[in-house]
Amino acid sequence: MHRRCKMRERTIAREIKYAGKIITVRVDQVELPDGKTASREVVEHPGAAAVLAVNKAKEAFFVHQFRKAVEKELLEIPAGKLEAGEEPHVCAARELAEEVGMAANDLRLLAAFYTSPGFAAEKLYVYLATGLHPVSSSTEDDEFLEPVRLPLSEAVRMARSGEIEDAKTLIALLLAADLGLAT
Repeated sequence: MHRRCKMRERTIAREIKYAGKIITVRVDQVELPDGKTASREVVEHPGAAAVLAVNKAKEAFFVHQFRKAVEKELLEIPAGKLEAGEEPHVCAARELAEEVGMAANDLRLLAAFYTSPGFAAEKLYVYLATGLHPVSSSTEDDEFLEPVRLPLSEAVRMARSGEIEDAKTLIALLLAADLGLAT
């Protein structure tokens, strides 16, 4: 059983340093459990949803896109940020349609996790989509991506070999493998 420690930090001051379209950066002054103070840099993010879509032929749908933060193209499962008030499963379905032109009869939550809780508040919800059927797709004006379809077993192999470097995609593929979907 997980033991909870009494290590909570109390926020005593907060300053917003940057507020953008996707993130807000703030600096919190906190009181530590021992009474001392410290600064914590925090990236606020509304959260996101991602979806591993698998068809009857056990092929998975991905997008290949350039990611400026790492200056390279990555292979990823469809994903996007939650809109204000949007439920994660609705976001996952929307991104699946927008990015790869698919809709799912069944959308099942595989995992929900904090992406980097040492400095970011983003929570990511990863879904498995099955019972796929095509729908019209349209990406956002500043989004350039290439839909990719791969055998799920090949994608899992790529995840295990290090060819796939995106964390949400790795997690989704390894969970799918654990569920026996990639055989």
